[in-house]
Amino acid sequence: MPKIYLDYASTTPVDPEVIAAMIPYFQGHFGNASSPHAYGRDAHQALEESRECLARLIGAQSREIIFTSGATEANNHALLGTARVHKDKGKHIIISAVEHHSVLEPAEYLRKNEGFEVTVVGVDQHGLVDPREIAGAIREDTVLVAVMCASNEIGTVQPITEIGAITQKHKVLFLVDAVQAVGHIPIDVNELKADLLSLSAHKFYGPKGIGALFIRGETDIAPFLLGGDQEGGRRASTQNVCGAVGLAKALEMCGQWMKREAVNQTKLRNRLLSEVPRLISGVKVNGHKTHRLPNNAHFAFEHIQGESLLMGLDQSGIAVSMGSACTAGAMEPSHVLRAIGLPDELAMGALRVTLGRWTTTEQIDYFLEQLPALVKNLRA
Repeated sequence: MPKIYLDYASTTPVDPEVIAAMIPYFQGHFGNASSPHAYGRDAHQALEESRECLARLIGAQSREIIFTSGATEANNHALLGTARVHKDKGKHIIISAVEHHSVLEPAEYLRKNEGFEVTVVGVDQHGLVDPREIAGAIREDTVLVAVMCASNEIGTVQPITEIGAITQKHKVLFLVDAVQAVGHIPIDVNELKADLLSLSAHKFYGPKGIGALFIRGETDIAPFLLGGDQEGGRRASTQNVCGAVGLAKALEMCGQWMKREAVNQTKLRNRLLSEVPRLISGVKVNGHKTHRLPNNAHFAFEHIQGESLLMGLDQSGIAVSMGSACTAGAMEPSHVLRAIGLPDELAMGALRVTLGRWTTTEQIDYFLEQLPALVKNLRA
């Protein structure tokens, strides 16, 4: 039985070249980047070179990058750090209805515990935010707008540039969760007009446990972790030099491979989007038809429990998901699928198939062979 991985949106394998780049910083160059001796200087140099590489690849300055433990920390830092610093200006935040829980939950915390008002802007049936609704929701006391670049569930890519132009005009800070987009589609913080942008290495063939937060220029933001002066005093904790090296190397490789990979993955994705509804009745394709990540295909099946579908595919050697790994096992339908108007019964039959660097035509062939029979058996 083959072993096929079609869950790249949850996490990606670490590229062997990334591992090779990281190994020296586990052993010979293992020093603490804050130490004053030669070991520390070597580590500090590697950290700063990685920061410069990342900044260059997303159109930023190196001083605008802080390394984090991942995107969850970066999003929490962005929400809580900016809200608390700017609360004298106002206590109003705008987020979209399809944000990741690492944005939704800090926003809810601010509402419940710190007196902020949160406006949740809806999406259309394809998961798209209307920039005009963002403009209409902005008030004099609005301090932050948060809209993800691309949906981790249904793959829809948002009109971030248009939204950024609106926030820039109104002098409101703009947070872009770019976790699913970085490494897969071109990202430039200046084109997007983002003031804050989060990313995570394990989504683009880098290691887990390392991410970054872009903070534009002199944007005022309170530290999230306290207890040290690392990262320019903005993020305490011994710096993960190995992780930073891996993140930078992984993103550098994505820059070289992105166009070719996007063409290959789009071809395979489009085959899934057309073949699954052709082979199986009672299937809804979710997400925007064209404004979509090249590697994402998302479906909802009538009269099917998604968990049963996942287990059946797993027994056939195929790894897929219903949606975000952060909410795996939840008994409630996805908030994203509810936001695009899917009834709960249909949303509970969700299936997300995400492709990556090592996905082959033969693997998609096998998936398309196994899925129809499994759905038929489950419905029976």
